[in-house]
Amino acid sequence: MKIVIAPDSFKESLTALEAATAIEAGMKKILPEAIFVKIPMADGGEGTVQSLVDATQGRVISKTVTGPLGEPVEAFFGLSGDEKTAIIEMAAASGLHLVPREKRNPLVTTTRGTGELIAAALDFGVKKIIIGIGGSATNDGGAGMARALGIQFLNADGNEIGEGGGSLGELAFIDMAHADNRLARVKIEVACDVDNPLTGLKGASRIFGPQKGATAEMIETLDNNLHHYAEMIRKDLGKDIEQVSGAGAAGGLGGGLLAFLSAELKRGVEIVIEATRLEELLLDADFVITGEGKIDGQTIFGKTPIGVAKTAKRHSIPVIAIAGHVAQDSEIVHEHGIDVLFSVVPGAITLDDALENASTYVRNTAANIASLIKLSK
Repeated sequence: MKIVIAPDSFKESLTALEAATAIEAGMKKILPEAIFVKIPMADGGEGTVQSLVDATQGRVISKTVTGPLGEPVEAFFGLSGDEKTAIIEMAAASGLHLVPREKRNPLVTTTRGTGELIAAALDFGVKKIIIGIGGSATNDGGAGMARALGIQFLNADGNEIGEGGGSLGELAFIDMAHADNRLARVKIEVACDVDNPLTGLKGASRIFGPQKGATAEMIETLDNNLHHYAEMIRKDLGKDIEQVSGAGAAGGLGGGLLAFLSAELKRGVEIVIEATRLEELLLDADFVITGEGKIDGQTIFGKTPIGVAKTAKRHSIPVIAIAGHVAQDSEIVHEHGIDVLFSVVPGAITLDDALENASTYVRNTAANIASLIKLSK
């Protein structure tokens, strides 16, 4: 019997690899002769670097870069085992968690550090870069990212405009002459799970600005500036990104990556499925086990368990999912490829208990699942 184990992380308790290892340990007690294939998964958000590093036997590279407020921060990116692919979480360099609540101001925050991580990845000669763009502190349309890669944003006097979304209104010319020429030789995929355009009622500023510290007045300024920015991109680059689905992700970084790096925006879990070769590895499996910390009605919108389930169902393989918390509205996942759903929590316990003993609870649940499989055979 072959069982593929492909969970996401259990947030605040287990990485995807730790969860997969706990599942394997529990099932092996009951099914010692089975073949287990562990594939740590993610959906493009937090934990994607670690999951893909673990899945490819790669490594994590630390790098000091420019933080959202211009100060140095310790960030990181992943390098696959064959060193052909780099994995970046923009939040590591430009994330909201790096800015104290009282200092949050998207008029000034920058994505420069994300660009510095891209440049550092290029130094390794990678052929492909995967970028997850959730959790940003920024609203600069990716201009900061582009600056770090040699692209210049000039005002009417020919001088560089300032950092942040508040300065984009001064932009008169985008100079691509000094852009890092290595970018032309690299494929860039962006894990983007929102469909917001760059500007307008559903744009970056109005939908995501408030959580980044934007007041109503700031939102108007930021949206107008991004509109002007999009016009300059149309004029100088011949690209129209303003209403592209996903361009508004991460304060417009999605749009900036499209404009300056010719990136491809894709669902995060789809990128991870491809990078881990999940479909190839599960072809002759008897069962697939997936899961994450919480499964609810929102899980069907691009989350890891559904991505894994849909892949397995293309080959008629039964899918079992486990979670730390199974919400009341979780039944809908059965319509999207998950056959059976288990909670790992043994009863009424505290959150601290659930987090501290997550490995044990996952292992015990996996053993119970294996017992059911054994009985069914």
